[in-house]
Amino acid sequence: MSNSTKIYEFPNTMGVVVTGDIHGDFEALVYKCCVQYQMTDTLIIVAGDCGFGFQRPGYYEDLYMKLSGRLAKANNWLVFVRGNHDNPAYFDGHQVNYKRWKAVPDYSVLKACGHSILCVGGAISVDRSWRRYENYIDYGFGKLNPFVYWPDEKPVYDEEKLNVVNEVSAVDVVITHTTPSFCEKQSRADIQNWLVKDEELLQDIKEERKVMDNIQAYLYAHSHPVDQWYYGHFHQSWHSEIDGVRYNMLDCLELRELR
Repeated sequence: MSNSTKIYEFPNTMGVVVTGDIHGDFEALVYKCCVQYQMTDTLIIVAGDCGFGFQRPGYYEDLYMKLSGRLAKANNWLVFVRGNHDNPAYFDGHQVNYKRWKAVPDYSVLKACGHSILCVGGAISVDRSWRRYENYIDYGFGKLNPFVYWPDEKPVYDEEKLNVVNEVSAVDVVITHTTPSFCEKQSRADIQNWLVKDEELLQDIKEERKVMDNIQAYLYAHSHPVDQWYYGHFHQSWHSEIDGVRYNMLDCLELRELR
């Protein structure tokens, strides 16, 4: 199989749950799933803005070692999709690739509970003008240097990778960080201040949503049986069925189970 697409199989799962942004609250997520709701045998997928990149590289390994026992006891797995508040360098399939804790590359496919789940990350930070200003300290960690903004944050439409996915899997679930243009959130009233400060922001946001439109159009044109789509990014909750697909916008740490 081509190296451009990774397939991850989870044959021992009994359920799949998706959550919205966690912004570094890894411990809260594990507690919520494994203790508060007592989930077992479950694949838990974070739809972006996980929080990778704001701490020194060793922090995330230490955190996994701290939480892996609780995940193992409940027989749960965590998979992270890239958000705009994540360093893309952590999502190469190698940097964070433990048995129960994986940050997956864009256009990865997860297979669990009879589902084939396409994961594509990325979005535009509406507050990037401030974040760019804050990115000035170099701690000497190279591409894993802790920052608050990454210029390659946006989603990328990659038809070559979609062609590989098309050859190896029939996708029925899509998980992204942002969403197609015809879904919520539509209002931009709460970002007017950022739009004034950043003249290119509005166009970049439109292009971000267009990437999702193109992915949706490709999957439809190639007869993939997509009936569920999950995303975060907007810190709100919403769902609606559009042309036979149930679109789910997830608030921070909101959990929703795949049907």
